[in-house]
Amino acid sequence: MNLDHLVDKVVDELVAAETSHSHAPKCNWCWVCPDCRTEVVKQIVGSGAARVGAGPDLGPINAELAQLIDHTLLKPDAMQADVEKLCQEAARYGFASVCVNPCWVRLCRDLLRGSGVVVCTVIGFPLGATSCEAKAFETETALAHGADEIDMVINVGKLKSQDFDYVENDIRAVVETAQPRAIVKVILETCLLTDAEKIQASLLSKRAGASFVKTSTGFSKGGATLGDVALMRKVVGSRLGVKASGGIRDHESAAQMVEAGATRIGASASIGIVSEKTA
Repeated sequence: MNLDHLVDKVVDELVAAETSHSHAPKCNWCWVCPDCRTEVVKQIVGSGAARVGAGPDLGPINAELAQLIDHTLLKPDAMQADVEKLCQEAARYGFASVCVNPCWVRLCRDLLRGSGVVVCTVIGFPLGATSCEAKAFETETALAHGADEIDMVINVGKLKSQDFDYVENDIRAVVETAQPRAIVKVILETCLLTDAEKIQASLLSKRAGASFVKTSTGFSKGGATLGDVALMRKVVGSRLGVKASGGIRDHESAAQMVEAGATRIGASASIGIVSEKTA
């Protein structure tokens, strides 16, 4: 099925309500043994994912596949020991990155120096309502501390007020501060937007020079949907990445997100992905 047909089908069926997906048969995807976990990631990568997001409780997996995984910990109550464990796991398994709150960037950079694992952090997180100047300063500080990737949250209120110049300048302030040292992913928080606003936000992100558009923070009232991913992919084309994030807890959902156009899959609670525990 080509992308245009996929968009038409998915948007028509899913824009009014969240899609529910049944789990794959337990006998096929137990999520417990290393072979099963590896096979699941192979399926997702084989469908086109550039990276697969997972959290600090990820079990043993194939080392080659580990290079595609963003190892994420953004919980507000995460302690230093949790972050140290995150970095130890990332270095041990050769994950692509760790994604942490800004206060942990310097620690992660020190712990991961020479490991090949990069450091990602979040800006204006999770509300996106700080000023352009504050986001730019936060980005500069994060870079000084060693960040390699920046995930910024769009100013949702300004977008909904149709102050599009402000929104574009807000994104551009972060992009111009980050480049060429770090890539920027723009979190749209799609659960708060209409389809027209999702389209506008994606276009503004593209014009401002971002590298990715991303669905969600995982801290609002909803996460990624197939309709949102397909719509964002159609708007930004092949030049930008699309990251589906929030509420993705099983192999079937992840594979469908990739089919809809996601080039990364993020998870706010990786335990649910790797072991079928409630997120």
